[in-house]
Amino acid sequence: MANLQIKGIKDELYAQIKKLAASENRSVSQQVLFLIKEHLSKKKQIDSTKRPALILLELSGSWKDDRKPEDIVKEIKNARKNSIKLEEGF
Repeated sequence: MANLQIKGIKDELYAQIKKLAASENRSVSQQVLFLIKEHLSKKKQIDSTKRPALILLELSGSWKDDRKPEDIVKEIKNARKNSIKLEEGF
């Protein structure tokens, strides 16, 4: 079994870990090992979850349309309706 030594840990962080370890009836070493395992298992879950941006990219695709771009733009412009509300301004 490997050993791990952590250098340069701030006193405030060590005190928090020590307090947490005492509240859960663990040694500081056991608590640090528990926290590392917990973090790594959550990270594995997070990494396997699709990010919203990826989901959006998968949902947005391209469509097939045999019309020319100019015809599509013309159709969009013809479908627009003018609003009387905006003639007077905001």
